[in-house]
Amino acid sequence: MSDAGRTRDIARAAVRAELAQVAFDLFRCEGFDKVTLNDLAAAAGVSRSTFLRYFGSKEEAVLGAFDTRMGLVADALRGRPADEDDWTALRRALDTVIELYHRDPAGALAMTRLIMDTPALCARNLEKQHNWRPALVQALAERAGSARPAPLALPVRVAAALDCLNIAVDHWAASDGSLDLVGLIDEAFAALALR
Repeated sequence: MSDAGRTRDIARAAVRAELAQVAFDLFRCEGFDKVTLNDLAAAAGVSRSTFLRYFGSKEEAVLGAFDTRMGLVADALRGRPADEDDWTALRRALDTVIELYHRDPAGALAMTRLIMDTPALCARNLEKQHNWRPALVQALAERAGSARPAPLALPVRVAAALDCLNIAVDHWAASDGSLDLVGLIDEAFAALALR
């Protein structure tokens, strides 16, 4: 990629992040269901069509960043030590998802609550996670050096790992962020101990 292309990508990512922050702030103040795309565009100082160029929907303005994180999880999973069991590799790879929780716990808690308290966001988040499964299964298969279709155990492990993450995040949010999220994820994974 050329320097101009990289610069464009960086600028696009910065605008996207700014629009997402404006949307998040407005959703927190007004409520997700009360805010329209026109409201979002006006608050950001852009046209509706410009906003839609970056996000195809209100849900994407909140959840779009998670797609990038799942790509990082798949990459982290491929990079785990070859002698590590799949369950441990999945747990360690999920550390990339909770980076925001370490960097900005209050912001992460507010985002989690917004998603949990908004049925449309909660449903879309679960749909996104379902769509992440094939990439994570493929990453697990690549760790094993297999180009063949993944055996049934791999998709089951991926689904269970994502459920462990969701349950831990739910408990963390219910505690108002007072419980240790990493400890909750570890506890959830230990409860299944798939080895």
